[in-house]
Amino acid sequence: MPRNLDLTALRSFVTVADVGGVTRAAGLLNMTQSAVSMQLKRLEEGLGHDVFSRAARKLSLTPVGEQLLSYARRMIALNDEALARLTDKGFEGEVRLGVPHDIVYPQMPGVLKALAQEFPRVRVNLMSSFTRFLKDDFAAGQYDMILTTEDAPGPGGEVLATRDLVWVGAPDGTAWQRRPLRLGFKDTCIFRPIAQARLDAAGIPWEMGFEGECEQVIEATVAADLAVSARMRGAVPPGVEVIEPGNALPDLGQLSICLYDRGFQQGPVIDAILGQLRCAYAA
Repeated sequence: MPRNLDLTALRSFVTVADVGGVTRAAGLLNMTQSAVSMQLKRLEEGLGHDVFSRAARKLSLTPVGEQLLSYARRMIALNDEALARLTDKGFEGEVRLGVPHDIVYPQMPGVLKALAQEFPRVRVNLMSSFTRFLKDDFAAGQYDMILTTEDAPGPGGEVLATRDLVWVGAPDGTAWQRRPLRLGFKDTCIFRPIAQARLDAAGIPWEMGFEGECEQVIEATVAADLAVSARMRGAVPPGVEVIEPGNALPDLGQLSICLYDRGFQQGPVIDAILGQLRCAYAA
């Protein structure tokens, strides 16, 4: 069976090595001198080697002790980090984050995973809706922070990135060539009026190929080459592809991904969440 090194004994060993004596180490560790000496003895017995040379009543590290010191420091540091992270009450609680449907993927899974690993006792409650609803609910205090997709940020908003709004359709599809052009958008999608206005300005007739609020049905309709839709570049769902410029469809312009933070919660957790969002969506 593998043997385990005693972290308490290792802490005594490191302290003795740092201060150069058992008496001073005992004071720093709030232990008796005999208790520290006993821990060092047990450590040496467990290793089968002396870690200190006691010649001329002066403690100095043996070659084995020098090797052990590096390992001991790392083991103690990792132990202290784990205890601080898992028992600190400052890293508990819930953060309410709202993100529009169309930019949840591909960034949010990585953001949530990183935060769960760093703050396992913090629950990030992710909710998804449309930008207009997110902003209304944010103003009503239902979210701690939100992301939005809009032309320009409102008061307190921070632009993380500005991206092209692009047409999407089935791979090698022909739906974009048909007239009237069939569109696949949810009723409350912020991209829908933009696409309709650009088509009207270009004199391209269109009709709605879907009514309702089910994102999966829209994606299936577009992937089946029965309609086209629009997404922000970099957030195109699986099964469809960007209809690149050079086709007969008008340019859709650009939209910004914006971040709003209420500022009611502060500390390392909030700083980490904001940092993760900025890094993920500014890339």
